[in-house]
Amino acid sequence: MTDHASHGALEIFPIRGLPEFRPGDDLAGAIASAAPWLRSGDVLVVTSKIVSKIEGRLIRVPDDPDKRDAARRWLIAEESVRTVARINRTEITQNQLGIVQAASGVDASNVASDEVALLPADPDASAVALRAGLRERLGVEVAVLITDTMGRAWRIGQTDATIGSSGLRVLHSYEGDVDQHGNELQVTEIAVADELAAAADLVKGKLSGSPVAVVRGMFIVDDGSSARDLVRPLDEDLFSLGTAEAVAKGRSEAVLLRRSIRHFADTDVDPDAMRRAVGAALTAPAPHHTRPVRFVWLRDRALRKRLLEEMEQAWRDDLRGDGFDAERVERRVQRGALLHEATELIVPFLVRDGAHDYPDTRRRAAERTMFTIAGGAAVQGLLVALAAEQLGSCWVSSSLFCPDVVCSVLDVPESWEPLGAVAVGHPAEGSLTPRSPRELDDGWVEL
Repeated sequence: MTDHASHGALEIFPIRGLPEFRPGDDLAGAIASAAPWLRSGDVLVVTSKIVSKIEGRLIRVPDDPDKRDAARRWLIAEESVRTVARINRTEITQNQLGIVQAASGVDASNVASDEVALLPADPDASAVALRAGLRERLGVEVAVLITDTMGRAWRIGQTDATIGSSGLRVLHSYEGDVDQHGNELQVTEIAVADELAAAADLVKGKLSGSPVAVVRGMFIVDDGSSARDLVRPLDEDLFSLGTAEAVAKGRSEAVLLRRSIRHFADTDVDPDAMRRAVGAALTAPAPHHTRPVRFVWLRDRALRKRLLEEMEQAWRDDLRGDGFDAERVERRVQRGALLHEATELIVPFLVRDGAHDYPDTRRRAAERTMFTIAGGAAVQGLLVALAAEQLGSCWVSSSLFCPDVVCSVLDVPESWEPLGAVAVGHPAEGSLTPRSPRELDDGWVEL
């Protein structure tokens, strides 16, 4: 058979009459006594809580509700390797088994009021041991699944999932098979063990006192896989980062993505992305609670063309005054060609409103430097924010050399100081790639 289940009906029924398990109890013996009718080919589905109990994974905690809760939260931290997400008191973690679930599986239900249960230390090994115990006592070859209750991303409600397995192919791939319409399946992979865990929980329930169920009629294939094969590797997990990690990683990657892009694709830029980037840039630190930076977005193409042409003429005049010949002048001016070619253009300005007018030269110079640094921080923030929006940018110093022209053409106050110009657009294919952090070398001094 190529399918993962029998084409006939499946039967699912609980095993009744099991005792309240405590550390050291014989689980295989208890199941064999309560269900001598087990057959080879059955799938035994066992709630992890009873495995935790017999394996001594019960932790004594104070009976007082507040102290018990505090102890439970400490245990959650001890059992987890990282926090994936947190909202109010709910904490989603990855535990030491690699499983992502609420509270690392630390549970205070179905245990005494002065106890908390941890998950089995090695659920796959527990499944192997129980399977061997039933083989020895009843002479049957069954598959064993150990399950725990979990919530699911994007879905309301909880369901049981497999955390330990032996004797069952836990995944069934349909890749390469053809459906009834003749379509070849590409990536469909069924988590068979999890489907069985959820189905069995319908007859076990949480309050019925039936922690073990049997699925009969399944076509069992033992390929040596285990529940660990159901845990997606981190490098394949598109949602491996928690909120805080994602923000931190995104900021870090945006800094590394920030590079001077001089070739842009012929694709429009989302105006909202531009506004988000500017909004982020305006959070840059500034002196005296001022807001000393203005970003002027030149959406008017005719105005942009006029500005660049008049700036170029000013550059030519300056360069000729410096003794440059015609060829060298044009070569220098052509460096600003990307300002014409960029999809969008932003001109940042520094406005020193709110600067203190100190009487001595030293403090006035420091005040001026402080505002200049604030302007640079905002421009860098813009470049990084644009990279986070997957937009390329290039800062060009051009407008610094002709402030009177820029203020006149754009009709802004003469007190506004241009801070260059920022070319923006979707980068040409393959040009917006992260750089590796640079070696510290002489750029870092430790005293």
